[in-house]
Amino acid sequence: MSLGFVGLGVMGSRMCANLIRKSGQRVVVYDPMPEATEPAAALGADVVPDLAALEADVVFLSLPTISEVESVAGILAGVAHKPRVLVDMGTSEVGRSRALASRLADDGVVFADAPVARTRQAAEDGTLLITVGAPGDVFETLRPLLECMGTDVVHAGGVGNGQVLKILNNMVLFLTMNALAEALAIGRAAGVDGEALFSALTLGSADSFALRRTGTATMLPDEFPERAFPTDYAIKDLALALQLAEDGEVPAHAAQQTMDLLRRTSDAGYGPNYYPVMIKLVDGRG
Repeated sequence: MSLGFVGLGVMGSRMCANLIRKSGQRVVVYDPMPEATEPAAALGADVVPDLAALEADVVFLSLPTISEVESVAGILAGVAHKPRVLVDMGTSEVGRSRALASRLADDGVVFADAPVARTRQAAEDGTLLITVGAPGDVFETLRPLLECMGTDVVHAGGVGNGQVLKILNNMVLFLTMNALAEALAIGRAAGVDGEALFSALTLGSADSFALRRTGTATMLPDEFPERAFPTDYAIKDLALALQLAEDGEVPAHAAQQTMDLLRRTSDAGYGPNYYPVMIKLVDGRG
């Protein structure tokens, strides 16, 4: 079985590296920025100059939005050796993912969604959470390949369901970070040291991965680098959750409040910064 990988950005490059190292299969890669393919080539991947030249049985996509996924899928479905399975590993709109699956089926291509969760370091280490929307037999075909990139590979059900799980995971994360930002701002205003506050929270029922990892690593030192997970990316993902809520006629007041905060954070000039920078708006510095 030959494998393809399109999109070698911050997450994709690390995921692809683990696929090359662990799968034992030939891997063909493409990225519109030629320098992005160099690490994969050094690991033994074959690099193609354009999408039309990428021929593989299973192709993984790590792209920013569903629009790029649709465009790439349209090209790959038209090549002579079209992929048997196309796998979207980004976070994409559920309805458009299901519609794309239907269109690709007419071309003889199976489409699966397998968005990833956890950090850039988890992508490096191959310890991602991957939630998969695909028919059962397709999931079983993909499982050993996805396990090259993640330690927790979950079958969510049919196409689109993997996106639902990922989108709601991110929604809960963003709401948790909003709560942590407010708690930290209130605690500091009341004279409590931020590190003491977060340390105490980890010992109680407020403990969470977001608190121990993301909040502690960013809000306490007040460092929100670019090229991590920007505020503008968080806005995109939370918009997907709010669309699901609207489609299901479910009120999502807390999610909408966090969306309003993220948008104000972006409007204040922090769109490229790691999204916990929202605390600057909460404590009045934004």
